Amino acid sequence: MPNSSSTTQFLLLAFADTRELQLLHFWLFLSIYLAALLGNGLIITTIACDHRLHTPMYFFLLNLSVLDLGFLSTTVPKSMANSLWNTRAISYPGCAAQIFLFLFLMSSEYFILTIMAYDRYVAICKPLHYGTLLGSRACVHMAAAAWGGGFLTALLHTVNTFSLPLCQGNVLDQFFCEIPHILKLSCSESYLRGVGLVMFSAFVFWLCFVFIVFSYVQIFRAVLRIPSEQGRHKAFSTCLPHLAVVSLFITTGMFAYLKPPSISSPSLNLLVSFHYSVVPPVLNPLIYSMRNQELKESLMKFISGMVLDSEKFPITLQR
Repeated sequence: MPNSSSTTQFLLLAFADTRELQLLHFWLFLSIYLAALLGNGLIITTIACDHRLHTPMYFFLLNLSVLDLGFLSTTVPKSMANSLWNTRAISYPGCAAQIFLFLFLMSSEYFILTIMAYDRYVAICKPLHYGTLLGSRACVHMAAAAWGGGFLTALLHTVNTFSLPLCQGNVLDQFFCEIPHILKLSCSESYLRGVGLVMFSAFVFWLCFVFIVFSYVQIFRAVLRIPSEQGRHKAFSTCLPHLAVVSLFITTGMFAYLKPPSISSPSLNLLVSFHYSVVPPVLNPLIYSMRNQELKESLMKFISGMVLDSEKFPITLQR
């Protein structure tokens, strides 16, 4: 069996074996990818251009949309290319880069979601201190900490994973490179070192999860004390999009990594990995734009402005 020094490429799990289904997979992923680019791109551009949205909540939403675009671009284009060219291969450096970027963007997104829970907690439970606790400098520092924490997490895991000798071949039961599947290829005596780092990261993520739950417990208690129904509805409307995104992100990830081995199968692994790596970045813009009236109005205004500009300055064809 090849070891890590002789492994030059890995073989990914294919979505389909027949040429027709491979092309169907390519066009399906291309449609999903373009929809995610459009949705997240509109949110990024709208927040950047509309001065009314230059608030901490939308600043963190802009970060989330940037991370979603990167998160999706890490796995989907390579999977599309493999289906189009009828191959399963990914190079050793390409696999390492994919694992690093996937972990970097996923961890940073989780940290940003944790900060967004803190933002909603301060806005509802400590509104008089909102400007002090979430000033522009504090928001930049928190966002930088989230990106930096994701970078450090990804760097440690990537270096640790690819320093392990591989003794179990080069076939991965996943459509993109992922640490648990690389660890399955490592030698048994070096396996525990990688597991230890994974457990430490899981503990950090668990602390973030506890913080999010604690924040929303305090938020719901504060909202229920609001006397007017209109006030309660307004407070809930600012929290529900974030709560929906967090629930989607956490539940899909937990099911993917904590499902019992007895129900694992190649087809189920593909379905689950698609659900947690592709679905959240695609749905996040829809969740926020549908549930947030202020963002929805800004999006409609931005799109209307683009349409009017295109009608005002039409493109003329010259011979």
